[in-house]
Amino acid sequence: MEWLQVFLLSAVPLSEMKVAIPLGINVFNINPITVFLLSFFGSLLPVPFVLIFFNKIFDFLGKYKFFSGFYNLINRKISKNKAKFEKFEEIALITFIAIPLPTTGVWTGTAIAAFLKLDFKRSVMCAVVGSFLCGLIVTALSIAFPAFLNLL
Repeated sequence: MEWLQVFLLSAVPLSEMKVAIPLGINVFNINPITVFLLSFFGSLLPVPFVLIFFNKIFDFLGKYKFFSGFYNLINRKISKNKAKFEKFEEIALITFIAIPLPTTGVWTGTAIAAFLKLDFKRSVMCAVVGSFLCGLIVTALSIAFPAFLNLL
């Protein structure tokens, strides 16, 4: 049951691997390699769904005046920074996903890729590499600094 919790928690927006790995290693006492693999595959679970459906949902919301402020804000932000992002497309996406900070990660990274209408296969590969790197970082930190969890 704890394995399933680690797997599913890593697929949840915001918490993702940043919560699942420390929990699995330091609270559930699961082998770090097992926790890494569970959270890695769990974090990739939403990737195809976000890439396929996020734009459709976003476009649907753009049709309603109630969401027009939010829709226009996101559209302006994307249009403004699109050229910069396209220049370093893969590296930027991998780095954004790999950094284990709040509001970064697989969900946000794939949403950005969907907004920018980046290539599906390349976006998935960036999510895989970024998630792998994030998992390594968080696993290493969870092993090296287990006492940090007591501060949270």
